Order: sequence, then C-alpha cells, then structure tokens
Amino acid sequence: MSLIVSIDTSTKVCSVALHKEGKLLGLSELFTEKSHSGMLTTLVENVVKQAGYELSQLDAIAVAKGPGSYTGLRIGVSTAKGLSFALDKPLLSVNTLEAMAAQLKDMYGADTLLCPMIDARRMEVYCGVWNTEMGTISEIEAKIIDETAFISLLEKQPIVFFGDGAAKCKSQIAHPNAHFPNTELYPSARTVGVLAHKAFQEQAFENVVSFEPFYLKDFVGTTPKAAQNKA
Repeated sequence: MSLIVSIDTSTKVCSVALHKEGKLLGLSELFTEKSHSGMLTTLVENVVKQAGYELSQLDAIAVAKGPGSYTGLRIGVSTAKGLSFALDKPLLSVNTLEAMAAQLKDMYGADTLLCPMIDARRMEVYCGVWNTEMGTISEIEAKIIDETAFISLLEKQPIVFFGDGAAKCKSQIAHPNAHFPNTELYPSARTVGVLAHKAFQEQAFENVVSFEPFYLKDFVGTTPKAAQNKA
C-alpha cells in the first residue's frame, strides 16, 4: 500500500494532496505566494486529517523538485525533508514540468505534444516536451523563446503550450500547430501524487540528507555590476 502526501510550491500556487495507491483522497490549493512558508505545514496536516488519517500512517512524503521559483522550491523541499525526518518516512521527488504534462495527457490525441512552461526571466521559460503517453520528446531546459522556437516539432505535429510562462510566448510562437489553452494552468500536487505513487512502487527514494531542489539555473540575486561593486 502507498499512502503519500505530496507538496508542490514550484510557482505562486501552494498545493498539497493525499493519494492512496495513486488515487486522490484530498487536495488543498492556495493561489498566493505568501501562503508557502506560513501555511504549508498546516495544509499538510489538514489534508491528511480531513481524509481520516494521521501523519504517522503515511508511507512516504513527495515533493515537486522543480524547476520553478527558487524561494518556493526551497520552502517545499525543506518542508518535505523535515516531515520525512520527523516521521521517519521515505522521500520521493517528482519533476514539476513532468507533473504539469500529466495534467493534460488524457485531454489530447496521440498526435499532440505537450509543452508545459514555467516563467523565468524576460523571454525565457523552463520547459520540456512530452507526448500524451508521457514519453519525453524534448529534454527539460531553460529556453529563450523566439520565432524559431520548437519549429522543427511544430512542422510535424501540434503542440499545446501551457503554464504561467506560456502567455508571453504566444506572440513569438505563431505557427498554426501551436495551441495555447485559454485557462492558465499551474503545477499541482494532484498530479505530483500520481507520479509519486509510481516512484514509490519502484522504490525510487531520495537521500533525505543530500537531496536538493532541481533549480535548472543558478539563482541570480544581484546584477553583475552590483556583484562586482560588492566584491
């Protein structure tokens, strides 16, 4: 059996889900970044309790490891590691973009590709491309979007671009095979838990001591000029 609580704080949405054998039992989502540090532990406790369980009954803790917001990922991973230590439960991690692709995999035909995008800086996004069978078509990367982005794939088949980084790319990716849903889609612990169940079956546990978020890029807190002046 697998009773897994999952955490996703990769973007401004803070979400917690509880799954049993991959089936959703409870979900709580807050659409504000301010909720990450102040409410995350409370959300975990409430989701588990409202489903009729105790934290001690969990079989594992899962977390969306990134890419995404540097601060959000730090909070999510730190909380997940803390719960894993305190409860003596194994830790699982799921790639945020892969979990986003899983949200739409049953909504499109086999000829359509899925490209979740998380906003980075300016015209850059964190992205990857999957098919609806969750096979990787294009590896995860930090990609600067221009009119040539994804052109070789778009010439062959439709691609759905979604996530909080997709809107700013719409003017650049103007190919007829490029589709942008009207609804903005965010990462969610709902699909993190589904992928975590698979990882649990494979016993793909993380080392709680050494595990770190998947930032994809180094965090930049100051401009190069400011950094030089500080040095």
